Amino acid sequence: MKAVRLNGARDLRLENVSEPPTPKYGEVLVRVRAVGICGSDLHMYTDGRIGDTIYDDPLVLGHEFMGEVVALGEHALDGNHQPLVVGQRVAVDPACPCWHCELCENGHPNLCPNHHFYGVYPTNGALQERMIVGSRNCFPISDSISDGAGTLLETLGVAIHSLDLGKLKIASTVAVIGCGPVGLLITQLAIQQGASAVYALDKLNWRVEKARQLGAVAWNVEEIDPRNAIQTATNGRGTDVVFEVAWADATVQLAADLVRIGGRVVLVGIPGNDILTLQHSTARRKGLTLVMTRRMKHTYPRAIALATTKRVDLDGLISHHFTLEQTPHAFDQNANYADGIVKIVIDL
Repeated sequence: MKAVRLNGARDLRLENVSEPPTPKYGEVLVRVRAVGICGSDLHMYTDGRIGDTIYDDPLVLGHEFMGEVVALGEHALDGNHQPLVVGQRVAVDPACPCWHCELCENGHPNLCPNHHFYGVYPTNGALQERMIVGSRNCFPISDSISDGAGTLLETLGVAIHSLDLGKLKIASTVAVIGCGPVGLLITQLAIQQGASAVYALDKLNWRVEKARQLGAVAWNVEEIDPRNAIQTATNGRGTDVVFEVAWADATVQLAADLVRIGGRVVLVGIPGNDILTLQHSTARRKGLTLVMTRRMKHTYPRAIALATTKRVDLDGLISHHFTLEQTPHAFDQNANYADGIVKIVIDL
């Protein structure tokens, strides 16, 4: 069967690989139907690593995905503890915690030290025609959710988890730094959660415009001074919460500058150099609370409910579709921020 494997930085190749084995106890065979390209995929593509995780062998990327169940192992119960059925369309949670350690048993499987994750070395991801996944990772989705939107349920899950960490109160003010897919979903959720104002920042005009369409007050940071803009908009107070959803370089300091005294900063972005830089006096004198988003936990049922009821716009975030064969070109376009790209979906 066909798969796209990362053989080195910016070296993606369409290759023939072996068919998956027969699913075992608690496993299912999924025919992959759609895969989203994520910012963390781009880190591995451009840098040859993500954080301190370096791949030593060719790796199949892709952790935002959905597919169709084509074969079942014994005791194939889904993430809601219901029996899966051949032919079901499912969104797949890429995180595979051990479910037995202290953190898992205390309700924090996203922090499991014994986990593996589809699409992060050494576990292959979804840019392949078929793959074995844990049945518990599968969440059935209705026909009202498109294949492309199904890939964005993982992205929405990260946004939901980030909002949970932000602890928004009704009529809070919010700043979102970075209007990629996660930032735009955080924007939608914050507005729905009762924020009195959401200020969104990006350097790409089409993303700024998308944030405006979703209800945010949005600016291009290369056209205005974001510090002055937020100070003016909040009468010098700053926002209650800032979500940093860019690549976490200079934007971490920007987040600390924009938030009010005693406010909360949620760091969602991942820096390419794996270094976080922040002026200590700013954070100390403001008495800031800094929290970091580590993927998500217990969010798929909520994400599916929001998507099913159309409370969030997932399809509207998808700007480009490519085939599996076009994946290397799609990554190149995404990494270079070609005009108009918000979210790329690979259709199999």
